[in-house]
Amino acid sequence: MNHTDCWVQWDKRHSWHPFTQMKAWCSPDHEPLVLVEGQGAILKDSRGRKYIDGNSSIWTNIHGHAHPRIIEAMRKQLDAVAHVSFLGSTNAPAAELSSRLAALFPEEKLPRVFFSDDGSTAIEVALKMATQFWQLQGQPQRCGLIAFHGAYHGDTFGASSLGGIPLFTERFHRFHFPVEHIGSLEELAALPSFLRSEIAAVIIEPLIQGPAGIRLWPPGMLAALRKLCDSNGTLLILDEVLTGFGRTGTLFACEQEKVVPDFLALAKGLTGGFLPLAATLTTDRIFDAFLGEFEEQKTLYYGHSYTGNALACAAALASLDIFREEHVLEKLQPRIAVLRKLLDALRAIPHVSDIRQCGFMAGIEVRPSSQTPYPWQAQTGSRICAAARAYGLLTRPIKDTLILIPPLCTTEEQLTMAVDALRKAIIEICGNKYV
Repeated sequence: MNHTDCWVQWDKRHSWHPFTQMKAWCSPDHEPLVLVEGQGAILKDSRGRKYIDGNSSIWTNIHGHAHPRIIEAMRKQLDAVAHVSFLGSTNAPAAELSSRLAALFPEEKLPRVFFSDDGSTAIEVALKMATQFWQLQGQPQRCGLIAFHGAYHGDTFGASSLGGIPLFTERFHRFHFPVEHIGSLEELAALPSFLRSEIAAVIIEPLIQGPAGIRLWPPGMLAALRKLCDSNGTLLILDEVLTGFGRTGTLFACEQEKVVPDFLALAKGLTGGFLPLAATLTTDRIFDAFLGEFEEQKTLYYGHSYTGNALACAAALASLDIFREEHVLEKLQPRIAVLRKLLDALRAIPHVSDIRQCGFMAGIEVRPSSQTPYPWQAQTGSRICAAARAYGLLTRPIKDTLILIPPLCTTEEQLTMAVDALRKAIIEICGNKYV
Protein backbone atom coordinates (compact mmCIF):
# COMPACT_ATOMS: atom_id res chain seq x y z
CA MET A 1 0.00 0.00 0.00
CA ASN A 2 1.46 3.37 -1.02
CA HIS A 3 1.47 6.54 1.08
CA THR A 4 -1.66 8.01 -0.52
CA ASP A 5 -3.65 4.82 0.06
CA CYS A 6 -2.55 4.80 3.72
CA TRP A 7 -3.50 8.44 4.24
CA VAL A 8 -6.89 7.92 2.62
CA GLN A 9 -7.55 4.81 4.68
CA TRP A 10 -6.61 6.53 7.96
CA ASP A 11 -8.65 9.58 7.06
CA LYS A 12 -11.80 7.62 6.22
CA ARG A 13 -11.45 5.52 9.35
CA HIS A 14 -10.77 8.32 11.83
CA SER A 15 -11.32 11.88 10.53
CA TRP A 16 -14.56 13.87 10.68
CA HIS A 17 -14.50 16.73 8.16
CA PRO A 18 -16.39 20.02 8.54
CA PHE A 19 -19.50 20.75 6.46
CA THR A 20 -19.18 17.25 4.96
CA GLN A 21 -21.61 14.34 4.68
CA MET A 22 -19.25 11.65 5.87
CA LYS A 23 -21.25 8.75 4.40
CA ALA A 24 -20.40 9.95 0.91
CA TRP A 25 -16.85 10.84 1.96
CA CYS A 26 -16.18 7.36 3.37
CA SER A 27 -17.74 5.60 0.41
CA PRO A 28 -15.30 3.14 -1.26
CA ASP A 29 -15.65 4.92 -4.61
CA HIS A 30 -14.64 8.33 -3.20
CA GLU A 31 -10.96 9.20 -3.21
CA PRO A 32 -10.22 12.20 -0.96
CA LEU A 33 -7.77 14.73 -2.30
CA VAL A 34 -4.57 14.59 -0.23
CA LEU A 35 -2.79 17.94 -0.53
CA VAL A 36 0.90 17.74 0.28
CA GLU A 37 2.64 20.84 -1.12
CA GLY A 38 1.97 24.46 -1.88
CA GLN A 39 3.85 27.24 -3.63
CA GLY A 40 2.33 30.62 -4.34
CA ALA A 41 -1.21 30.13 -5.64
CA ILE A 42 -0.55 26.48 -6.57
CA LEU A 43 -1.29 23.36 -4.52
CA LYS A 44 -0.03 19.86 -5.29
CA ASP A 45 -1.67 16.59 -4.27
CA SER A 46 -0.09 13.29 -3.26
CA ARG A 47 -0.39 11.93 -6.81
CA GLY A 48 1.54 14.85 -8.29
CA ARG A 49 -1.41 16.80 -9.73
CA LYS A 50 -1.30 20.61 -9.48
CA TYR A 51 -4.18 23.00 -8.89
CA ILE A 52 -4.80 26.73 -8.55
CA ASP A 53 -6.00 27.39 -4.99
CA GLY A 54 -9.24 29.04 -6.06
CA ASN A 55 -10.64 29.58 -2.59
CA SER A 56 -7.40 30.44 -0.77
CA SER A 57 -7.74 27.30 1.37
CA ILE A 58 -11.13 28.41 2.71
CA TRP A 59 -10.42 32.14 2.37
CA THR A 60 -7.33 32.16 4.58
CA ASN A 61 -4.26 32.38 2.35
CA ILE A 62 -3.27 35.91 1.35
CA HIS A 63 0.26 36.01 -0.11
CA GLY A 64 0.47 32.45 -1.39
CA HIS A 65 1.71 29.20 0.09
CA ALA A 66 5.28 28.84 1.37
CA HIS A 67 5.99 32.56 1.23
CA PRO A 68 9.66 32.80 2.32
CA ARG A 69 9.13 35.97 4.37
CA ILE A 70 6.56 34.30 6.63
CA ILE A 71 8.48 31.04 6.85
CA GLU A 72 11.63 32.90 7.88
CA ALA A 73 9.74 34.79 10.60
CA MET A 74 8.22 31.58 11.94
CA ARG A 75 11.56 29.74 11.99
CA LYS A 76 13.19 32.63 13.82
CA GLN A 77 10.39 32.64 16.39
CA LEU A 78 10.59 28.86 16.81
CA ASP A 79 14.24 29.24 17.78
CA ALA A 80 13.10 31.56 20.58
CA VAL A 81 9.77 30.24 21.89
CA ALA A 82 6.61 28.99 20.18
CA HIS A 83 4.05 29.75 22.86
CA VAL A 84 3.83 31.31 26.30
CA SER A 85 0.79 32.22 28.34
CA PHE A 86 -0.80 35.61 27.68
CA LEU A 87 -2.44 35.34 31.08
CA GLY A 88 0.07 36.87 33.48
CA SER A 89 2.76 37.58 30.89
CA THR A 90 3.21 38.93 27.39
CA ASN A 91 5.54 38.19 24.49
CA ALA A 92 7.34 40.37 21.98
CA PRO A 93 5.48 39.37 18.77
CA ALA A 94 2.04 39.81 20.38
CA ALA A 95 2.95 43.18 21.87
CA GLU A 96 4.32 44.42 18.54
CA LEU A 97 1.35 43.05 16.58
CA SER A 98 -1.07 44.86 18.89
CA SER A 99 0.72 48.11 18.13
CA ARG A 100 0.91 47.44 14.39
CA LEU A 101 -2.79 46.60 14.11
CA ALA A 102 -3.82 49.69 16.08
CA ALA A 103 -1.65 51.86 13.81
CA LEU A 104 -3.56 50.68 10.73
CA PHE A 105 -6.40 53.04 11.64
CA PRO A 106 -6.15 56.83 11.59
CA GLU A 107 -5.41 58.38 14.96
CA GLU A 108 -5.41 54.86 16.42
CA LYS A 109 -9.21 54.90 16.69
CA LEU A 110 -9.12 51.17 17.50
CA PRO A 111 -6.17 51.09 19.90
CA ARG A 112 -7.04 47.98 21.93
CA VAL A 113 -6.50 44.44 20.62
CA PHE A 114 -7.79 41.21 22.13
CA PHE A 115 -6.29 38.05 20.60
CA SER A 116 -8.11 34.74 20.21
CA ASP A 117 -8.03 31.76 17.87
CA ASP A 118 -10.39 32.08 14.88
CA GLY A 119 -13.25 34.07 13.39
CA SER A 120 -15.91 32.62 15.67
CA THR A 121 -13.96 33.48 18.81
CA ALA A 122 -13.19 36.98 17.51
CA ILE A 123 -16.96 37.49 17.30
CA GLU A 124 -17.55 35.91 20.72
CA VAL A 125 -15.09 38.39 22.24
CA ALA A 126 -16.95 41.32 20.68
CA LEU A 127 -20.31 40.03 21.94
CA LYS A 128 -19.07 39.61 25.51
CA MET A 129 -17.35 42.99 25.50
CA ALA A 130 -20.45 44.72 24.12
CA THR A 131 -22.90 43.22 26.60
CA GLN A 132 -20.61 43.68 29.61
CA PHE A 133 -19.87 47.25 28.51
CA TRP A 134 -23.55 48.19 28.84
CA GLN A 135 -23.78 46.45 32.20
CA LEU A 136 -20.82 48.50 33.43
CA GLN A 137 -22.52 51.62 32.07
CA GLY A 138 -25.55 50.92 34.25
CA GLN A 139 -27.69 49.95 31.27
CA PRO A 140 -28.08 46.16 31.56
CA GLN A 141 -31.29 46.31 29.52
CA ARG A 142 -29.11 46.97 26.46
CA CYS A 143 -28.49 43.31 25.73
CA GLY A 144 -30.26 42.93 22.39
CA LEU A 145 -28.31 42.04 19.27
CA ILE A 146 -29.15 42.87 15.66
CA ALA A 147 -27.87 40.85 12.70
CA PHE A 148 -28.88 40.52 9.07
CA HIS A 149 -30.67 37.84 7.09
CA GLY A 150 -28.08 35.84 5.16
CA ALA A 151 -25.34 36.65 7.67
CA TYR A 152 -22.65 34.24 8.76
CA HIS A 153 -20.43 35.02 11.74
CA GLY A 154 -19.12 31.62 12.83
CA ASP A 155 -20.26 28.35 14.35
CA THR A 156 -19.78 28.63 18.12
CA PHE A 157 -23.12 29.13 19.87
CA GLY A 158 -22.75 32.86 20.37
CA ALA A 159 -21.50 33.51 16.85
CA SER A 160 -24.03 31.16 15.26
CA SER A 161 -26.83 32.97 17.11
CA LEU A 162 -26.08 35.87 14.78
CA GLY A 163 -26.23 33.72 11.67
CA GLY A 164 -28.98 34.30 9.16
CA ILE A 165 -28.55 31.12 7.11
CA PRO A 166 -30.99 28.49 8.44
CA LEU A 167 -28.96 25.54 7.10
CA PHE A 168 -26.20 26.36 9.60
CA THR A 169 -28.34 27.47 12.55
CA GLU A 170 -31.85 26.00 12.58
CA ARG A 171 -31.07 22.77 14.49
CA PHE A 172 -29.61 24.72 17.41
CA HIS A 173 -31.98 27.66 17.42
CA ARG A 174 -33.41 27.03 20.89
CA PHE A 175 -29.93 27.27 22.43
CA HIS A 176 -29.09 30.60 20.78
CA PHE A 177 -28.93 34.10 22.19
CA PRO A 178 -31.96 36.29 21.46
CA VAL A 179 -31.09 38.06 18.19
CA GLU A 180 -33.30 40.18 15.96
CA HIS A 181 -32.60 39.50 12.29
CA ILE A 182 -33.36 42.19 9.74
CA GLY A 183 -33.08 42.47 6.00
CA SER A 184 -32.16 46.10 5.51
CA LEU A 185 -31.16 49.37 7.09
CA GLU A 186 -34.74 50.55 6.72
CA GLU A 187 -35.97 47.71 8.92
CA LEU A 188 -33.49 48.70 11.62
CA ALA A 189 -34.62 52.33 11.50
CA ALA A 190 -38.25 51.20 11.68
CA LEU A 191 -37.82 49.32 14.96
CA PRO A 192 -39.86 50.90 17.78
CA SER A 193 -37.85 53.33 19.89
CA PHE A 194 -38.22 51.19 23.02
CA LEU A 195 -36.58 48.28 21.17
CA ARG A 196 -33.79 50.42 19.76
CA SER A 197 -32.97 51.56 23.30
CA GLU A 198 -32.40 47.92 24.28
CA ILE A 199 -29.96 47.11 21.49
CA ALA A 200 -26.39 46.44 22.63
CA ALA A 201 -24.86 46.08 19.17
CA VAL A 202 -25.45 45.62 15.47
CA ILE A 203 -23.17 43.29 13.50
CA ILE A 204 -22.55 43.16 9.77
CA GLU A 205 -20.12 41.78 7.20
CA PRO A 206 -19.05 45.02 5.48
CA LEU A 207 -19.57 45.43 1.71
CA ILE A 208 -20.47 41.78 1.11
CA GLN A 209 -22.03 38.74 2.74
CA GLY A 210 -19.54 35.98 1.97
CA PRO A 211 -21.17 32.65 2.85
CA ALA A 212 -24.49 33.97 1.56
CA GLY A 213 -22.94 33.66 -1.89
CA ILE A 214 -20.89 36.87 -2.27
CA ARG A 215 -23.98 39.07 -1.89
CA LEU A 216 -23.11 42.75 -2.23
CA TRP A 217 -24.50 45.45 0.04
CA PRO A 218 -25.67 48.65 -1.67
CA PRO A 219 -22.98 51.36 -1.88
CA GLY A 220 -23.19 53.73 1.08
CA MET A 221 -25.05 51.22 3.24
CA LEU A 222 -22.18 50.78 5.71
CA ALA A 223 -21.71 54.51 6.25
CA ALA A 224 -25.46 54.92 6.73
CA LEU A 225 -25.47 52.08 9.27
CA ARG A 226 -22.65 53.75 11.24
CA LYS A 227 -24.65 56.99 11.29
CA LEU A 228 -27.81 55.22 12.44
CA CYS A 229 -25.94 53.39 15.23
CA ASP A 230 -24.44 56.69 16.40
CA SER A 231 -27.85 58.34 16.53
CA ASN A 232 -29.11 55.58 18.80
CA GLY A 233 -25.94 55.04 20.84
CA THR A 234 -25.71 51.47 19.50
CA LEU A 235 -22.35 49.72 19.18
CA LEU A 236 -21.28 48.56 15.72
CA ILE A 237 -19.41 45.29 15.19
CA LEU A 238 -17.78 44.71 11.80
CA ASP A 239 -16.95 41.13 10.88
CA GLU A 240 -13.93 41.43 8.57
CA VAL A 241 -12.85 37.82 9.03
CA LEU A 242 -13.31 37.31 5.28
CA THR A 243 -13.00 40.85 3.93
CA GLY A 244 -9.91 41.90 5.85
CA PHE A 245 -6.36 42.06 4.49
CA GLY A 246 -6.90 43.11 0.91
CA ARG A 247 -9.72 40.89 -0.30
CA THR A 248 -11.93 43.84 -1.27
CA GLY A 249 -9.07 45.86 -2.80
CA THR A 250 -8.32 47.85 0.36
CA LEU A 251 -6.69 46.52 3.51
CA PHE A 252 -10.08 46.55 5.26
CA ALA A 253 -13.49 46.77 3.62
CA CYS A 254 -14.66 49.48 6.02
CA GLU A 255 -12.03 51.86 4.61
CA GLN A 256 -14.05 52.16 1.40
CA GLU A 257 -16.84 54.01 3.22
CA LYS A 258 -14.57 55.63 5.81
CA VAL A 259 -16.24 53.78 8.68
CA VAL A 260 -14.55 52.94 11.97
CA PRO A 261 -16.55 50.45 14.07
CA ASP A 262 -16.66 49.97 17.81
CA PHE A 263 -15.40 46.40 17.33
CA LEU A 264 -13.48 44.94 14.38
CA ALA A 265 -13.18 41.15 14.16
CA LEU A 266 -10.20 39.78 12.23
CA ALA A 267 -8.97 36.22 11.58
CA LYS A 268 -8.38 34.03 8.48
CA GLY A 269 -5.84 36.18 6.59
CA LEU A 270 -4.33 37.75 9.70
CA THR A 271 -1.31 35.41 9.59
CA GLY A 272 -1.31 35.27 5.79
CA GLY A 273 -3.22 32.00 6.19
CA PHE A 274 -0.33 30.13 7.84
CA LEU A 275 -1.59 29.69 11.42
CA PRO A 276 -4.82 30.16 13.38
CA LEU A 277 -5.03 33.61 14.98
CA ALA A 278 -7.80 36.12 15.53
CA ALA A 279 -7.98 39.65 16.87
CA THR A 280 -10.84 41.83 18.08
CA LEU A 281 -9.98 45.51 17.92
CA THR A 282 -11.93 48.05 19.95
CA THR A 283 -11.94 51.64 21.19
CA ASP A 284 -10.58 53.32 24.30
CA ARG A 285 -14.18 54.04 25.29
CA ILE A 286 -14.94 50.32 25.51
CA PHE A 287 -11.61 49.47 27.16
CA ASP A 288 -11.84 52.20 29.80
CA ALA A 289 -15.24 50.96 30.99
CA PHE A 290 -13.57 47.73 32.18
CA LEU A 291 -10.96 49.54 34.32
CA GLY A 292 -11.35 49.49 38.07
CA GLU A 293 -10.24 47.92 41.32
CA PHE A 294 -10.24 44.15 41.65
CA GLU A 295 -13.14 44.27 44.09
CA GLU A 296 -15.34 46.07 41.54
CA GLN A 297 -15.35 42.93 39.34
CA LYS A 298 -15.19 44.88 36.09
CA THR A 299 -12.65 42.47 34.58
CA LEU A 300 -13.43 40.75 31.29
CA TYR A 301 -13.30 37.11 32.37
CA TYR A 302 -12.70 35.60 28.98
CA GLY A 303 -9.70 34.11 27.21
CA HIS A 304 -8.12 31.19 25.39
CA SER A 305 -5.12 28.99 26.10
CA TYR A 306 -3.44 30.16 22.90
CA THR A 307 -4.33 33.84 23.21
CA GLY A 308 -1.45 35.91 21.81
CA ASN A 309 0.37 32.85 20.49
CA ALA A 310 3.91 34.03 19.74
CA LEU A 311 4.42 31.90 16.64
CA ALA A 312 1.17 33.00 15.02
CA CYS A 313 1.84 36.64 15.90
CA ALA A 314 5.28 36.39 14.26
CA ALA A 315 3.59 35.11 11.09
CA ALA A 316 1.09 37.98 11.22
CA LEU A 317 3.85 40.57 11.57
CA ALA A 318 5.60 39.12 8.53
CA SER A 319 2.35 39.24 6.58
CA LEU A 320 1.94 42.94 7.38
CA ASP A 321 5.54 43.49 6.27
CA ILE A 322 4.78 41.83 2.95
CA PHE A 323 1.90 44.22 2.30
CA ARG A 324 4.34 47.11 2.66
CA GLU A 325 7.50 45.66 1.13
CA GLU A 326 5.84 44.06 -1.92
CA HIS A 327 3.26 46.83 -2.50
CA VAL A 328 0.55 44.19 -2.46
CA LEU A 329 -2.49 46.47 -2.60
CA GLU A 330 -1.06 48.59 -5.41
CA LYS A 331 -0.24 45.51 -7.51
CA LEU A 332 -3.66 44.03 -6.78
CA GLN A 333 -5.66 46.74 -8.55
CA PRO A 334 -4.87 45.69 -12.15
CA ARG A 335 -5.53 42.05 -11.23
CA ILE A 336 -8.96 43.00 -9.93
CA ALA A 337 -9.65 44.62 -13.32
CA VAL A 338 -8.39 41.51 -15.15
CA LEU A 339 -10.59 39.29 -13.01
CA ARG A 340 -13.61 41.48 -13.80
CA LYS A 341 -12.94 41.24 -17.53
CA LEU A 342 -12.52 37.46 -17.38
CA LEU A 343 -15.71 37.04 -15.37
CA ASP A 344 -17.66 39.25 -17.76
CA ALA A 345 -16.86 36.76 -20.53
CA LEU A 346 -18.61 34.03 -18.52
CA ARG A 347 -21.91 35.91 -18.73
CA ALA A 348 -22.39 34.66 -22.29
CA ILE A 349 -22.49 31.05 -21.09
CA PRO A 350 -25.97 29.59 -20.66
CA HIS A 351 -26.77 28.75 -17.02
CA VAL A 352 -24.60 31.58 -15.64
CA SER A 353 -27.40 33.70 -14.17
CA ASP A 354 -25.37 36.23 -12.17
CA ILE A 355 -21.79 37.18 -11.36
CA ARG A 356 -21.04 39.19 -8.23
CA GLN A 357 -17.58 40.61 -7.63
CA CYS A 358 -16.10 42.61 -4.79
CA GLY A 359 -12.41 43.28 -5.21
CA PHE A 360 -10.59 39.95 -5.57
CA MET A 361 -13.66 37.91 -4.60
CA ALA A 362 -16.34 36.59 -6.91
CA GLY A 363 -19.47 34.45 -6.87
CA ILE A 364 -20.73 32.91 -10.12
CA GLU A 365 -24.33 31.77 -9.79
CA VAL A 366 -25.63 29.03 -12.09
CA ARG A 367 -29.29 28.31 -12.88
CA PRO A 368 -31.16 26.51 -15.66
CA SER A 369 -32.99 29.78 -16.28
CA SER A 370 -32.87 33.27 -14.80
CA GLN A 371 -35.84 32.49 -12.57
CA THR A 372 -35.69 28.82 -11.58
CA PRO A 373 -32.88 27.38 -9.47
CA TYR A 374 -31.65 23.84 -9.85
CA PRO A 375 -33.12 21.42 -7.30
CA TRP A 376 -30.86 21.62 -4.27
CA GLN A 377 -30.70 17.82 -4.18
CA ALA A 378 -28.89 17.87 -7.53
CA GLN A 379 -25.82 19.49 -5.92
CA THR A 380 -25.08 21.23 -9.20
CA GLY A 381 -22.56 23.66 -7.73
CA SER A 382 -20.65 20.86 -6.02
CA ARG A 383 -20.53 18.81 -9.22
CA ILE A 384 -19.22 21.80 -11.20
CA CYS A 385 -16.45 22.40 -8.66
CA ALA A 386 -15.57 18.68 -8.69
CA ALA A 387 -15.36 18.83 -12.49
CA ALA A 388 -13.13 21.91 -12.30
CA ARG A 389 -10.46 19.83 -10.57
CA ALA A 390 -9.74 18.05 -13.85
CA TYR A 391 -8.98 21.46 -15.34
CA GLY A 392 -6.60 22.43 -12.54
CA LEU A 393 -8.78 24.45 -10.16
CA LEU A 394 -9.72 23.83 -6.53
CA THR A 395 -12.69 25.68 -5.14
CA ARG A 396 -15.98 25.09 -3.35
CA PRO A 397 -19.50 26.34 -4.01
CA ILE A 398 -22.15 27.86 -1.78
CA LYS A 399 -25.17 25.96 -3.06
CA ASP A 400 -25.10 26.80 -6.78
CA THR A 401 -22.84 29.84 -6.48
CA LEU A 402 -19.27 29.01 -7.49
CA ILE A 403 -16.79 30.87 -5.31
CA LEU A 404 -13.54 32.26 -6.67
CA ILE A 405 -11.36 33.85 -3.98
CA PRO A 406 -7.72 33.18 -4.90
CA PRO A 407 -4.63 34.37 -3.01
CA LEU A 408 -3.72 37.98 -3.73
CA CYS A 409 -0.49 36.83 -5.40
CA THR A 410 -2.38 34.95 -8.15
CA THR A 411 -0.99 35.97 -11.53
CA GLU A 412 -3.02 37.11 -14.53
CA GLU A 413 -2.15 33.87 -16.28
CA GLN A 414 -3.40 31.85 -13.32
CA LEU A 415 -6.59 33.93 -13.17
CA THR A 416 -7.19 33.14 -16.83
CA MET A 417 -6.66 29.43 -16.17
CA ALA A 418 -8.98 29.50 -13.14
CA VAL A 419 -11.86 31.20 -14.95
CA ASP A 420 -11.35 28.94 -17.97
CA ALA A 421 -11.57 25.90 -15.67
CA LEU A 422 -14.90 27.16 -14.36
CA ARG A 423 -16.14 27.78 -17.89
CA LYS A 424 -15.28 24.25 -19.00
CA ALA A 425 -16.76 22.72 -15.83
CA ILE A 426 -20.03 24.65 -16.14
CA ILE A 427 -20.45 23.51 -19.74
CA GLU A 428 -19.50 19.94 -18.83
CA ILE A 429 -22.09 19.69 -16.07
CA CYS A 430 -24.84 21.99 -17.34
CA GLY A 431 -24.41 21.86 -21.11
CA ASN A 432 -24.19 24.86 -23.37
CA LYS A 433 -27.93 25.42 -23.86
CA TYR A 434 -30.73 26.30 -21.49
CA VAL A 435 -33.13 23.51 -20.60
